[in-house]
Amino acid sequence: MAKARRLKPAQVEEIFRRFAEADPSPKGELNSVNPFTLLIAVVLSAQATDAGVNKATPALFALADSPEKMLALGEDKVRELIKTIGLYRTKAKNVIGLSKALVERHHGEVPRERAALEALPGVGRKTANVVLNTAFGEPTIAVDTHIFRVGNRTGMAPGKTPHEVELGLEKIVPEKYKLHAHHWLILHGRYVCLARKPRCYNCRIADLCLFTPKTAAASP
Repeated sequence: MAKARRLKPAQVEEIFRRFAEADPSPKGELNSVNPFTLLIAVVLSAQATDAGVNKATPALFALADSPEKMLALGEDKVRELIKTIGLYRTKAKNVIGLSKALVERHHGEVPRERAALEALPGVGRKTANVVLNTAFGEPTIAVDTHIFRVGNRTGMAPGKTPHEVELGLEKIVPEKYKLHAHHWLILHGRYVCLARKPRCYNCRIADLCLFTPKTAAASP
């Protein structure tokens, strides 16, 4: 079996230099007002779009922006408020379950430790990484479908699983860029390095990317 081609560290450094030059302070697109609402938004975003989650959460967070308030709201009301989001029944159950766990185990606060986060209902490694990065400023990289695609397609961090890609990125992304790497890669995958028709013709790192053949712009 052929070994996956990989970019060299200097090439990866140049990729992130360009990302940083274009967008020095990238932000996630899920709306939240505190670490708890961020955690809830990320849990709700599984197999759903950020835009879809953002349509449902304003009403939810207006009523419950803390674990205590979420518990008081109850599973039935949560389910009603998030019914436009995929898998809403399971997610409502997890929202109440993790809120209960936060109150009982963490005095109502979102923990800053990965193991504690992953022990919460509905929270896996990706969700924990997003919360650690966005809420607490930890240089974690949460590999979703976009980052998995970009890591493999560009040759930055080829891997068969999200965890393999995460470990590959942790090794090769320069330390000074790690804090924002997660957001740069997601945004690049969401708006440029699309799954079906990547916009290679409008990509600032096309000359470094190993993906072939590059997609040409459609004729006017």
